Formats: sequence, C-alpha cells, structure tokens
Amino acid sequence: MPVPPAQWLPSATKSAIIVPVPETDHLVASHRRALSPAANDVPAHVTVLYPFVRPSLIGAGTIAEIEQALRGISAFECAFTQVKWFGDEVVWLEPKPDAHFRALTRAVCERFPGHEPYAGEHPETVPHLTVADSRTGDPDSKRRAAPDIAAALPIHATIDTVRLVAGTDEHGPWHTVAEFPLPT
Repeated sequence: MPVPPAQWLPSATKSAIIVPVPETDHLVASHRRALSPAANDVPAHVTVLYPFVRPSLIGAGTIAEIEQALRGISAFECAFTQVKWFGDEVVWLEPKPDAHFRALTRAVCERFPGHEPYAGEHPETVPHLTVADSRTGDPDSKRRAAPDIAAALPIHATIDTVRLVAGTDEHGPWHTVAEFPLPT
C-alpha cells in the first residue's frame, strides 16, 4: 500500500520506476546485511527507469502517462539463474528471459523521452537485480559471498507489478507513490 505522499513526497529528491521481485527479497536482504550491517534494506527489484521525474513534479498526469506506457504489457514469468558482476563492485542476478524487462524500459522511455536509463551513463541498459553494490561491503567480501548467492539460485518469479517510487537517495528511504498491476 502506498504511503500517503503528503507525508514524505515534498522531501524526496529522486524517483524511479521499478519492478519489485519479492521472491528474491530474502536473498538480497540477508546478503546486504551480511556485507554491510549499516545498509538500508531496499526491496529487491529490477529497475525499469532511474532517474525519473523529479518528485516535486509528480502528479496525476505523470501517473496517467505511466499507465499509458504500460498499457498492453502483461504479467510474465522469469528466473534469476546466474550471479554476475559489473566490474568488481556490483553483484547482480541475471533475469532470464530479460526481453520483458527491456520492453518495460523501452515503453516507459518512449513515453518519457527526456529520461534516459541511468541518465545515459550506460548506453546498453542491462536488466538486473542488484544484490550488493559499491556502497554495500568491500569487493573481497562480495567475492566470498557470490558462491552462497549462486547456491540459492534459480529463483523463479512472477512479474505482475510495476511501481513508481520516490526517496532521498539510492538506499532510501524510498516509498511507493503508485503501483501499476500488469494484467495476467
């Protein structure tokens, strides 16, 4: 259930469109806590578009545009089968197939052309579920954790919801502004 925006949206500085993956929450949360006890528990997710609209500009029109972008996209199944790395800092899970995640990003970006994934820093956006990043533990600890993460795979998931979230930084606190169920 979304938190009423009046309570926190004015202080939010960033927003994102994400796909929550509750089936992986236990794995992500336990490894983040093990790698960095001070890390905030951000729900496990695959990012569709970040950064997104400045939170102070989010309104009914933004919500309606997201709904239009998602029209015609149905719920889907995927499996997280492999541990991968971006450099030696970011440990992530690869969703297979990833075509549906790419379609979500493409649909939202077409509707919001002024917002490129990761501000255009990564021209080839790779759908992924981050387990630990540069702010979560040191590279050696992540390398030691990778086999344990891999042992928990595969994790099968039903992707049936997209969320618009807003917060103060990458680690939160982040709150749900709106949820968009994908039809089955």
